[in-house]
Amino acid sequence: MPSNNDSSSGRSGPLLLLILDGVGLGDSTPANAFFQAKTPTLDRVFSGPLFGQLKAHGKAVGMPSDADMGNSEVGHNALGAGRVFDQGASLVKKAFDSMDVFTSPTYKKLRLHCRENVSTLHTIGLLSDGNVHSHIDHLFALTQQACKDGIRRIRCHILLDGRDVAGRSALGYIDSLESHLAVLRDQGCDARIASGGGRMTTTMDRYNAEWDMVERGWRAQVLGEADPYPNASAAVQSAYDLDVELIDQYIPPFTIVSEGEAIGCIEDGDAVVMMNFRGDRAIELSQAFEEDEFTRFERYKRPNVLYVGMMQYDGDTRCPRHFLVSPPKIDYPLGEHFCAHSLRTLAISETQKYGHVTYFWNGNRSGYMDKSLETYIEIPSDTLPFDHAPAMKAKEIAQETLRQLKTGKFDFARVNFPNGDMVGHTGNLEAAILAMETIDQQVAYLLEAMNTLGGVTVILADHGNCDLMYTENKGIQIPHTAHTLAPVPFAIVDPLYQGDYALNIPEGAGLANVAATLCQLLGIAVPRDYEPGLLGMK
Repeated sequence: MPSNNDSSSGRSGPLLLLILDGVGLGDSTPANAFFQAKTPTLDRVFSGPLFGQLKAHGKAVGMPSDADMGNSEVGHNALGAGRVFDQGASLVKKAFDSMDVFTSPTYKKLRLHCRENVSTLHTIGLLSDGNVHSHIDHLFALTQQACKDGIRRIRCHILLDGRDVAGRSALGYIDSLESHLAVLRDQGCDARIASGGGRMTTTMDRYNAEWDMVERGWRAQVLGEADPYPNASAAVQSAYDLDVELIDQYIPPFTIVSEGEAIGCIEDGDAVVMMNFRGDRAIELSQAFEEDEFTRFERYKRPNVLYVGMMQYDGDTRCPRHFLVSPPKIDYPLGEHFCAHSLRTLAISETQKYGHVTYFWNGNRSGYMDKSLETYIEIPSDTLPFDHAPAMKAKEIAQETLRQLKTGKFDFARVNFPNGDMVGHTGNLEAAILAMETIDQQVAYLLEAMNTLGGVTVILADHGNCDLMYTENKGIQIPHTAHTLAPVPFAIVDPLYQGDYALNIPEGAGLANVAATLCQLLGIAVPRDYEPGLLGMK
C-alpha cells in the first residue's frame, strides 16, 4: 500500500500498547468503579502532558449513529484498521432498511427451502435492542417477511441479554416479541417462542472458553431438553423469584412445552437463522450445526437443516457457509503494515479477549499475518463468574508480557486487560473496583519494567463500561451492565520524553487515529489512507 513520508521521528522499541478493556472516562460519581478505585499509577499517567481522550462509540467506530455504544469488536477493528469501516450493526441496519436483505440469494434460498419442505423457520439470537450482537427489530422484520412469503411455522429461540441493556429487562423484550408473534398468528403463521436462556448460560460462548454453554443451548433448541415452562415470561419470572439478585444474562436455559412436549425442537428439513451479526459469540453454535467432524460435545442428533448466519462470522473458514449480509471488508490492517516493515510483534491476552488482539485487530482475519514476525499468546481464562475473581488473569498477562519483552525479540506488543469490561458487565460495583485496582497494579509493574527497557508505553481503552456500574431510580440502585458512551483515555508514557513532540487530539478523533500514532512512535511511514496520527512536532 502506498505510504506518505511525513511521520514523526520514532523512538526505538519496544513500543507497548496496553488496552484497558471497558475503562471509559465517565463522570466522577459513586457509580464509577474507575473513579472509586485506588489507581495511583493511572491517576499519575492521566494527569501527565501526553494524555487526552478519544471517541470509542457511534460513528467514530462505524456504528449506525452516535447513540450506539462501542464494543470490543468494533473498537479493536478500528484500532487495527486505522480507518473507520461500517460495522456489522451499520451494514445489517442498511440491509434491512433498504429491504436488500430480502432480495439476497441466501434469503431466497431460505424462503424456498421452508416452503418446498413445508418446514419450520427457527431463529436463534440475542433478544434486545442493545445493537452490539443483534437488534430485536431485525427479528421482527425477518419473521414478518417470512410470514408474508408463505412460511407457515416459525419458532424463536431467545437468548436473554441483561448485559448490553438493563440487567432485568428481559420481560419487556419478551412482551414485545409475544405481541409481534400474535400478529403473525393472526396472519396465518404459527409463530411462537420455543426456548431461551441467558447469554452467559446458553449458546453464546466465545473463543472456546466454555463449550458447555453451547451444549446447553443445543439441548434446549435441538433436543428440547431444558427446564420446561408454559411460556418464556414464566421461565424468567421463576428465575427472578428463585434469586432476587439474578440478572438476565445468567437465567438458566428453558424449553417451552405444551401437553408435556417441547413445541419447537429443530428437526430435519428445517431452516435456522442465527440473528446475531457479531461473530465472536455466534461462531461456536455455527460450528455445531455445520461441522461433520465435531467433538466439542455429544450432539446426539444433528438435524439436516439449512443454517444461515446474519453475517459470515469467519471468512477464513467460511463459517457459516450461508449468510444474509456480507461482513465489513477491512484491507491492509496495521498488522500487515508492520509485517511489511519487518517489525516483530507480540499480541497477548487471556481467552476472553484473545480474539480481539488477534482476529479483530487484524481486520477479521484468522491466523497470523506473518508467523515469522508475530507471536500470539493466549492465557486461559477461568470459567467462573468474573465478579467472583475480578483480578481475572491480569497478573499472568503482565508477567508473560514482561517475560517476552525481556527477550529483546519484539518491536511492538499489544496487550488487552479484560477486567474493566468483563467484570463491568456483572453490575457488581465492589468487584469492578477491585478489578480496576488490580489493573493499576499491573500497569505499574509493566511501566517500571518499560522504564528499564527504554521503551514507550501507550495506554488506552476500547470503550466504556465500568465507568457506570449502576443507575438510580427513586433512590434504588439498579445495576448497570451495559457499555457506555463515555470517551476513553489515551496516554503515552515515554521515559525519554523532553517535550520534543506533543499530543494533538483534534475534536472528534477516535480509536481509528491510534494506528497512525503507533506508526509515528515507531518511526515508520503512515499508510496514506489511514486516519491521521495524534503526534505533532514541537
